[in-house]
Amino acid sequence: MKYYPVNLDIENLKCLVVGGGAVGTRKVMTLLDCGASVTVVSPVVSTKLIELADSGAIGLMLRPYQSADLIEMFLIISATNNEKLNCKISADARKLGKLCNIADRPDAGNFILPSIIRRGDLLIAISTSGKSPAFAKKLRKDLEKQFGEEYTEFLQLMGSIRKKLLNKKHAPEIHKHLFEKLLSSDLIHMIRNHQKEKINSLLFEIFGQGYEYDLLMRYNI
Repeated sequence: MKYYPVNLDIENLKCLVVGGGAVGTRKVMTLLDCGASVTVVSPVVSTKLIELADSGAIGLMLRPYQSADLIEMFLIISATNNEKLNCKISADARKLGKLCNIADRPDAGNFILPSIIRRGDLLIAISTSGKSPAFAKKLRKDLEKQFGEEYTEFLQLMGSIRKKLLNKKHAPEIHKHLFEKLLSSDLIHMIRNHQKEKINSLLFEIFGQGYEYDLLMRYNI
């Protein structure tokens, strides 16, 4: 199987999670992080899902799955340990042309969920196409050590610089050599070690006046 990699914008889109255990709860949290409108259907759910439902963060149906549950949904995730139910959900989703993932069964749905690392706007997705989830998990842990929280700050800074430059009505190509110079510097190391004076010196050297670190970090808000 060769999967087509894609990042979906699911903000405010209706997504269904079938199953309310530990796996289902994790899937719900990831969907919420991406701004989805989430509904859970399951006779039994975790305390966390009850809390989310009570606060209005998710919809909750404390009953068994029904085929009609899929009709208005953009995306479905089945997180149950009931093989027969998982097959039914997958079949129902295919009939309706819905996106469907069956947790721990990559061949049963029409998309799989990669192991991910998120550092602010940086998203690194790791997939073995279902061949070895254990290796994907190990690789994620290795990369988490390489890409620390400083990359959240780094991308916010880069986004603010790009936005400020584009506001000058220049073509993006004009700025390419400036970003190449910045990326070849020790900026990541400076951010990691909170060396604000060195960052400001570097920004002044490359971009001139008006590109101070503190101002840029507020520029994107």
